[in-house]
Amino acid sequence: MKKFSLVSGLLCTALVFGCGDDGKAGASATNPTTNSTNNNTGDATEGDTSTGNNSDTETPGTTTSASATTSPTSEGPTSDTTAGPSTEGTTDNTFIMPPDGGGGTKECDPWVQDCPAGQKCMPYSGDGDNSWESLKCTPIMENPGQTGDPCTVEGSGVSGIDSCDLAHMCWNTDPDTGEGTCVKFCTGSPDAPSCDVAGTSCTIVNDGVLILCLPMCDPLLQDCQGGDLCIPNPMNPDSFICVLDASGEEGQEFDVCEYANACDPGLYCLGPELASECDPMAAGCCLAFCDISAPECTGANAECLAWYEEGMAPPGFENVGVCGLPQ
Repeated sequence: MKKFSLVSGLLCTALVFGCGDDGKAGASATNPTTNSTNNNTGDATEGDTSTGNNSDTETPGTTTSASATTSPTSEGPTSDTTAGPSTEGTTDNTFIMPPDGGGGTKECDPWVQDCPAGQKCMPYSGDGDNSWESLKCTPIMENPGQTGDPCTVEGSGVSGIDSCDLAHMCWNTDPDTGEGTCVKFCTGSPDAPSCDVAGTSCTIVNDGVLILCLPMCDPLLQDCQGGDLCIPNPMNPDSFICVLDASGEEGQEFDVCEYANACDPGLYCLGPELASECDPMAAGCCLAFCDISAPECTGANAECLAWYEEGMAPPGFENVGVCGLPQ
């Protein structure tokens, strides 16, 4: 199985995803069949396959955002949902991991917040790169921010020191101003994670260092706020989450990509074998989500491939597809 990781980029906080080796996750960067999470409450139950934080190899990924969004209207199944077109993925499922990712020092437990009074257990970069791989106790500031409040970080987004409250962190920070938004940690445990913030889904990444409740969304509507992307949640095949658009000037359809959030809104970084227009040697290629009830695909011989196997789609996501060549 692959590990999921998050890195902080120059312009954003980058979330690195991966998926399992069991082939269930379909084309390239589709949702791994890991812990399934209730789409309305964020509560998670353990599926038949192991979660990303119990795997042996590293894979990286995308840039997340803390902006609010609407959530799917109905509760989806919480078991072995198969997501993504039924094809093989790209190398390491599209996501390129920093060579020194993982293996950090963990001085505390973010699930139980076992730091001394007045401190909180926070993820940070202990080796000087842009990836959270370690945990330490840091001071809780006076009048700390709650979920959705504006916040600031000290030093950088990976310093572990911010103005948010216990079991919160300053997310999606601006590298120039150090300002971001307070996002709440998941509650429960690694085996039974949940979110008590409505409309969010628990995402556990970076070998369990980051445990975040991120906003849910609809990939066909791309209904995230602030221009954020709506892409699959690596921890839950039944939900999609809002992440920061890190595509910059690139990320157009058929462009090369290496991260799940490196494509423009409405596109996703998938395997290059899904389109003849893609570079076959690339790690990934930006391809469009589509509505299987009203498909509009631009690639040569492309079809709107169902994201879920027949009968496995959560309510509200029955028409989600991605444009690609039948495999």
